[in-house]
Amino acid sequence: MRAFTILAFIAVLAAAAFSAVADTLTLHVSPKGNDAWSGRLDFPNPAATDGPLATVTGARDSLRKLKQQPGGLTGPVRVLIHAGEYYTAEPIVFTPEDSGTAEAPIAYEAAPAEAKPVIHSGRKITGWVVDGDRWIADLPDVATGKWDFGAIWVNGERRMPARTPNAAHPFGDYPEKDDYFHMDGAVMVPDGKGGEAKSASILKFHDGDLKAWAGLDDAVFTVFHSWETSLHRVKSIDVDKHTVEFTGPAPWFFTYWNPDQRYYVENLLEGLDQPGEWCLRHKEGRVYYMPMPGETPENTTVIAAVARQLILLQGKPAEGAFVDHLAFRGLDLRYAEEPIGPQGHADSQAEATLPASFECLGARNCVIEDCFIGHIGNYGLWFRSGCQNNVLRRCELSDLGGGAVRIGECGDPKSDNEISGANTIDNCFLHEGGLIYRGSIGVWIGRSSNNKVAHNEICDFRYSGMSVGWSWGYDPSSANHNTVEYNHIHDVGKGQLSDMGGIYTLGISPGTVLRNNYIHDIISNPVVSCGWGMYTDEGSTDVLLENNVVINTRSGGFHQHYGENNRITNNIFALSHNEQIIRSRQEEHNSFFFEHNIVYYNNGRLLGSNWSNGKYVMDNNLYWDTTGKAPEFAGKSLAEWQAAGYDQHSVVADPLFVDPEHRDYRLKPESPALKLGFKPIDVNEAGLYGDAQWTEKPKQAKRIAAPMP
Repeated sequence: MRAFTILAFIAVLAAAAFSAVADTLTLHVSPKGNDAWSGRLDFPNPAATDGPLATVTGARDSLRKLKQQPGGLTGPVRVLIHAGEYYTAEPIVFTPEDSGTAEAPIAYEAAPAEAKPVIHSGRKITGWVVDGDRWIADLPDVATGKWDFGAIWVNGERRMPARTPNAAHPFGDYPEKDDYFHMDGAVMVPDGKGGEAKSASILKFHDGDLKAWAGLDDAVFTVFHSWETSLHRVKSIDVDKHTVEFTGPAPWFFTYWNPDQRYYVENLLEGLDQPGEWCLRHKEGRVYYMPMPGETPENTTVIAAVARQLILLQGKPAEGAFVDHLAFRGLDLRYAEEPIGPQGHADSQAEATLPASFECLGARNCVIEDCFIGHIGNYGLWFRSGCQNNVLRRCELSDLGGGAVRIGECGDPKSDNEISGANTIDNCFLHEGGLIYRGSIGVWIGRSSNNKVAHNEICDFRYSGMSVGWSWGYDPSSANHNTVEYNHIHDVGKGQLSDMGGIYTLGISPGTVLRNNYIHDIISNPVVSCGWGMYTDEGSTDVLLENNVVINTRSGGFHQHYGENNRITNNIFALSHNEQIIRSRQEEHNSFFFEHNIVYYNNGRLLGSNWSNGKYVMDNNLYWDTTGKAPEFAGKSLAEWQAAGYDQHSVVADPLFVDPEHRDYRLKPESPALKLGFKPIDVNEAGLYGDAQWTEKPKQAKRIAAPMP
């Protein structure tokens, strides 16, 4: 009887399993498909009357029809996209009617055991004519205004627009003095109030730098401010007065940051003088390219993008209509465009007006996993208004004109339905961004809360690695309780922009935690401002920074511009090129608690900026200058500093790192830091996790080494 019961139970389980499998609907998409077919077959039948679908859009539309049939969709749906290329001239849009449910989620995923399917908007440029050291191709759609682009890829690699002056290194990283032109002071214009003001749209150049070139109407001027660049189109030039007027203004008047402000010119045919450069002439409808050694029209594929975006999840959160329970797995999304229009481009911070190639509005419970998003002109992914409980996991976002990931909006949500929060960015490789719009961020969190950014590798951006919060001063903010942990953030800034950080925070942010991150090689441009490893700016309040390791920054391992009651505890700050710990604005409340940290340096420069009003708490820290010089605390010796009430239990001693010359900052057992209660940090826990093929991927990146102090 007992045996019969067990057998019956097994039979019930088997039946339940069979039912679950049977309830799963599978559709196929293939380059061999036809959107008029059912999609139930993975290969066309012999009569060519049925087979797979041809496009993701076709699969989406088939599911819409199936939902309208009696019974609808009662179980999970898998849309298997087979290996191959799928061209789209416009974004693939999913609306609330395309949603799945918790019981019947819908997944668009790569077919098992096949290469990633490539969904792209790349158009091949053909018909090249060799003219000396240049190739020329006619593009009628450009001449008629139907097509515009700001990037090309040659055999899969992004090529730089023709630039003058030429950059010493690719994409202008770690620039040298001759990489730029410099302004010759400001231009005064009427201010509309009977006086004068410095112009934000007329630039004064030095004699001989610029000419009335025939190609100037196609050129783009890239002007460097502090934490942003502005990109300008030319309205007119006056060679005699040494002025050039742009079609649109910069966010700040020219020379705001310094009197000889930096700039260069791109997409100038007269500047096409280096292999790998290219130039687009709109009125002619022609693209020019100077090939690299060994390239011929026969062995070279040149691609420019058509669509600005590839996938849109387009809910209506203000109306309570969401795109729910969709998954995208194993897809390769590439070639999207963000051309610089006739008015140019100018943002005041973080390239906040750029769209994303994969953009989600009102998305709930959606998953993007094992995907590649890259070779694009804008941001990679954006969880916008109303996006909650979504996950980006184990994805690579690379070769980005803008940044990698954005969460939330610049303003507070107007209703509960429009709140963005509780999203997760996990185990992703986010790299090579800001290649056109340099002020872009690796991961940006705006007015959004309860998000988690963990175990990512974020590197090779031209501004900050992360930005958390979007509120200036002590105004109420809806950005709080964000967790940033176990991320490996490095090689950002690259000498191009300033006032930046490996992690940069703004505003009141209770419950926000930055912990166990490994941050290194944060190198700003030294001319305008600075770059720090961890930077609490603009009223950052109630933020916890713990168990982080920060190495080799231009201007400080930690900097607080202004804020209140932040806690900086159990961190290692090592080898800033200038001061190590910076405190800028003095206020009448407590700035921060700085406790149980190790500060390790080699230049005699410990504390920077303002420490005179005493509104901070510091204790149980270990300080060590490798030169053996006794530290100075804002002009005081340790004894004088302690007599003033600070660092009562702190020590000056060698922390006894295992091998600091090779960046092994583990502590030897006899380290005096351990006696102060310092808890060891293992930086190997930061960054990607999983199989070796994934975790070793960042080691394949090629870059110029950051300068060391």
